[in-house]
Amino acid sequence: MVTLARSGKLPAVLEVSQDFAKVMVKDKLIDEDAVKDVIQKVGEDSYYEGALNLTRSEDGKSYIGVPLSGWVQGIWYNKKALATANFEEPKNWNDILKIAKHFTNKANKKYGIAIPTAEGAMAEQAFSQFALSNKANVLDEKGNITIDTKEMNQALTFYQDLSKYTMPGSNDVTEIKDAFMNGTVPMAIYSTYILPAVFTDGDPSNVGFIIPEEKEKAVYGTVSALTLSDGLDDSQKAAGKKLVEFLSQPENQTKWVLMSPGGAQPVNKGVLENENYKNNEVVKAFGNLSNEIAESFNDIQVFGLVDGKNFTKMGDITSSGVIGKMVNDVTVGGKDVDTELKKAQSTAESNN
Repeated sequence: MVTLARSGKLPAVLEVSQDFAKVMVKDKLIDEDAVKDVIQKVGEDSYYEGALNLTRSEDGKSYIGVPLSGWVQGIWYNKKALATANFEEPKNWNDILKIAKHFTNKANKKYGIAIPTAEGAMAEQAFSQFALSNKANVLDEKGNITIDTKEMNQALTFYQDLSKYTMPGSNDVTEIKDAFMNGTVPMAIYSTYILPAVFTDGDPSNVGFIIPEEKEKAVYGTVSALTLSDGLDDSQKAAGKKLVEFLSQPENQTKWVLMSPGGAQPVNKGVLENENYKNNEVVKAFGNLSNEIAESFNDIQVFGLVDGKNFTKMGDITSSGVIGKMVNDVTVGGKDVDTELKKAQSTAESNN
């Protein structure tokens, strides 16, 4: 996209992730006013608040993309396994830790929960849910880096403790999905893209979904959005806006989401009322869970989103890998939490 922009050949309409949209904003490649016009035309109330927040501009006054679809991440659990062991659905950190400890039997290669520990994006995403549920963010309302705080220390200490009950080594997407699907663990942190596998090879009625909670709920989520490039002439801009408005109608967003039912989730409330969505075999198989997952977009929190301000510098911090490395160092590496928090704070500050 950057290459196309430099040659003056950037398309009028582009599909982007929320993170890449931030990169485009830094390069002044997005017409935020045109994007805002479309969202207001469709209706801000049509979207889940969390999905809309992910595409807000840094000043909170505009938008950098029109939400199209998304996915959320939480803890999936095996209902029968927990019920057989006389556990109810976990509600907080302590509940999760108790269940994970109970099911761990390393001699038989059974573990309590599958969590990402590999140095990478998934580790940052999973850890962020615990941190934000403890009101710990990487940035404050002024954009200052706030990694080394008491609240972040509590969250990282908990994540380190929880890692004692996951599979050994650096676990990432494949290891976590396989462990949950083959019964190695009764709980796993994963995105909604585990649902197609459960539909095909598991029992949809036996899967529950919870959101890590301590002081408040925090769901990690991401959206795919349509954005309008900057520098278009009036006719191009009008055509681009018309296309995005068309694709933003609930009946058309339904078709988009159902290209990957279960994995891709609605960001427009109207999709949940669409008959084609409600009657899709994958959506129906999970019953009311499908609605619960979609509505969890209202609880989305991500690092760098503070009081309606979506700081673009968070994209640079994520790209640097400093958070993922910190998580890997204290889990797989067994390093000291205090030391690694200070190191991550220093590294992030020196890179920004």
